[in-house]
Amino acid sequence: MRLVVTGREGQVAASLLERGREDVEVIAIGRPQLDLTRPETVTAALEAAQPDIVVSAAAYTAVDQAEDEPELAHAVNAAGAGEVAQAAARLGVPVIHLSTDYVFDGTKDGPYLETDATAPIGVYGASKLAGEQAVASANPRHVILRTAWVYSPFGKNFAKTMLRLASDRDEIPVVADQWGNPTSALDIADAILHAAARLHRNEDFAAWGIYHLAGTGETNWSGFARHILDTSGGLGGPSARVRDIAATDYPTKARRPANSRLSSAKFASVFGWRAPDWRLSTEAVVRRTSV
Repeated sequence: MRLVVTGREGQVAASLLERGREDVEVIAIGRPQLDLTRPETVTAALEAAQPDIVVSAAAYTAVDQAEDEPELAHAVNAAGAGEVAQAAARLGVPVIHLSTDYVFDGTKDGPYLETDATAPIGVYGASKLAGEQAVASANPRHVILRTAWVYSPFGKNFAKTMLRLASDRDEIPVVADQWGNPTSALDIADAILHAAARLHRNEDFAAWGIYHLAGTGETNWSGFARHILDTSGGLGGPSARVRDIAATDYPTKARRPANSRLSSAKFASVFGWRAPDWRLSTEAVVRRTSV
């Protein structure tokens, strides 16, 4: 099976390249060959890669900057994602598209289900929701995976930021009134490979649509930070005290959902795969990055 993933630099693309198995060839394509701001590049790039399944992972992810660049965010996350899905449809292959918890406003009391009403509170979330709609419209054979709080040994993310700050600080203030499911991109890659194998061997698969895919268990940002730094300290790496603060004490240009918790029960039921406890996955990443 040949899995073609859009974007070379993202956490999920890097994780897929690392996790690829002997029976799965993972090919990452990105700029300049495939540029989501230049729709004319998409079909040619995917045709040349000859995928069995396309993983649409490339995205505009600068949440705060998106407030100042709404047209660019929508060009990449909505129009670009739709073009990828349409190109996959032309090639007769399914698309697995990555989306986000930011399609919700975060006001629900409890984990979000796939059937809950969407209500993005910022440009980034709105652009990703428009991307979901474009993907679903362009290719009926789609699996849209909403995930949250993604971290990994690759790129820029919360876990690596905490370790960097702890290298020269004794105390780090971290928001304590936003809750979610920390999700390792390595686990996302494993889930995608598992789902892709099912789609590839089962031509009668019919459960297309939206799924939530996040780490098992929940915490707040400060709890996540404490586990990262306690694990690092235990390994002889950087560590620091974490001081709880409110989101209002750390103002950002774009509002964040207070509740980013996602129920992954549907994905587990359909595909028979569930992410490990977020603490175990965090420890695995910290072991690779803290020392």
